[in-house]
Amino acid sequence: MDLRMMAFDSPLFSVLQHLHDAGDDSDKSVSCPSRNYTRDAKAMAATAADVKESPNSYAFIVDMPGVKSGDIKVQVEDDNVVVISGERKREEEKEGAKYLRMERRVGKFMRKFALPENANTDKISAVCQDGVLTVTVEKLPPPEPKKPKTIEVKIA
Repeated sequence: MDLRMMAFDSPLFSVLQHLHDAGDDSDKSVSCPSRNYTRDAKAMAATAADVKESPNSYAFIVDMPGVKSGDIKVQVEDDNVVVISGERKREEEKEGAKYLRMERRVGKFMRKFALPENANTDKISAVCQDGVLTVTVEKLPPPEPKKPKTIEVKIA
């Protein structure tokens, strides 16, 4: 159906028409993000975090009010990316009670952090206390400076 034929000739309707037509085409030449990509991007954008560096470690601090520790997952991908993910679930409604306003965010959340080269991925800890998750990644010790090698000079 062509919406322009019905006198809907505004830019909004032309975009809607384009999206409608793109869904009908069997040709997937139009590059659209996948649903998983879109879902992950929204989950990442909605999860605020602080990153702190101390002399011995990096700390990733994420507010997680109302999230049970069993609903939080901390993983390491590709040996240098920390992934914090989980889900905040809506509490079950009781009979006779209804929401008048719902402002607290529910659903899945996720953040990915690329680690620097001196991060020790074998020494990562995660603690959730009072609704704040702190993921600590210890640093590797600095490499020992190479001592100059002394070569004995022989007399010929």
